[in-house]
Amino acid sequence: MRIVMKFGGASVKDGKNILHCANLVKKFARGNEIVVVTSAMYGVTDSLLHAAKKCCNDPSPGFIKLFIAEMTKKHYDAVNEAVKNEEIKSKVLSRIDKLLDELEKVLLGINYLGELTPRSLDYILSFGERLTAPILSASLLSTGVDSLSLEGGDAGIITDDNYGRGKPLPDTYGTIKSRIEPLLTIKKTIPVVTGFIGVTKHGTITTLGRGGSDLSATLIAAALNADEVWLWKEVDGVMTTDPKIVPEARLIPEISYQEAMELSHFGAKILHPRALEPVMKKRIPVRIKNTFNPDAEGTVIKERVSSTKDIVKALSLIEKVGVVNISGAGFDFADVMADVFKRLSEERVNVIMVSQSSSELNLSIVVDEADIDRAIKALGDLVNGISSVSKIENIAVISAVGAGMAGTPGVAGRIFSALGKSRINVIMISQSCSEFNVSFAVTQEDGKRAVKILHDEFGLARK
Repeated sequence: MRIVMKFGGASVKDGKNILHCANLVKKFARGNEIVVVTSAMYGVTDSLLHAAKKCCNDPSPGFIKLFIAEMTKKHYDAVNEAVKNEEIKSKVLSRIDKLLDELEKVLLGINYLGELTPRSLDYILSFGERLTAPILSASLLSTGVDSLSLEGGDAGIITDDNYGRGKPLPDTYGTIKSRIEPLLTIKKTIPVVTGFIGVTKHGTITTLGRGGSDLSATLIAAALNADEVWLWKEVDGVMTTDPKIVPEARLIPEISYQEAMELSHFGAKILHPRALEPVMKKRIPVRIKNTFNPDAEGTVIKERVSSTKDIVKALSLIEKVGVVNISGAGFDFADVMADVFKRLSEERVNVIMVSQSSSELNLSIVVDEADIDRAIKALGDLVNGISSVSKIENIAVISAVGAGMAGTPGVAGRIFSALGKSRINVIMISQSCSEFNVSFAVTQEDGKRAVKILHDEFGLARK
């Protein structure tokens, strides 16, 4: 089999875990062709983001030395735990030193300029994966497995110049194939590729958005016609809901592409919302597996799943969102909608859910809490019959997802009847024509309680 494996989060939290990942790759490499994709070490991307922003606000560069010292210790410790061969260790430490020296110079430059552009931020955030990939590759080498680390651009991931959310170009698939396939078939080596990052046609580093390592893995899988993608997480697979909310939540053995996309869009931390697009065209299954329970089958995401008695298959929750309401009388709705979404796109406001009143006098849009003021400002001077633009804060969005909902009468009735009996007020409702998903907004205070009620209503707990 040809398998693309992606590791991230707690899987690469420290050197001990990186060595564990290397041993997993070694185990499954017997008789298979493997490509590995890695995220940054746990917490590093957030640290890089914080340091980059601090460079613009703190006139003194003294904190940069301290930050680089912290990054050095973290990655040196990881190397010492993950790489046992001294010669290999020396080479990877030299690579780490060069990268951290480069990072320090970039941060000093940002500090002197007092300006952080999206292009500069992408460059800074790329260091997380660029530091981890050589360590994981060296760990493989030290276990006797031939390996080579590649940055996203070296692997052929070419994007547009939309920094912070780079979109892979159509040529990417051919470029990836030409660069990685010879490593598998001729050199018989295991490439370890940095997830999350690519380059423009001019060689400038871009990022694919937070969680973009999943997308890196599926892009590579589609380009190489892989048999499967394995996303190694810290859970056994996709659950009926977050076990932190409902401890009785159970594992879902298989789920369709569309169901998984609905869940990921509405807050379930399964995978990057765009990650399934490349593999759907090639019908390549994606398997969610637990790094720390590797013998578990996990959840398979594929085109079609076996018939299920579950009408609602899973529930997701997004907290810390708000609603922007646009109201008026007698306006041309098509013109207003086009103007609204153009403005939100230009401000890079993430739109989660939309609802329109049948009278066309109101448009409600759910956005991230962090984006709500920016959205209000962008829409504040709308004309064409708009009388007000207002906001509702402290909102949560719940989404009920399941292919079994399609054509089944009364699902929405059961949902809202159960909530009504528990005196939970529904602020906003949205349902797709596919009938795979019913989403609604409630107060943030009621969010988790609503999930528990519906999880019980549809009998999703462990049998």
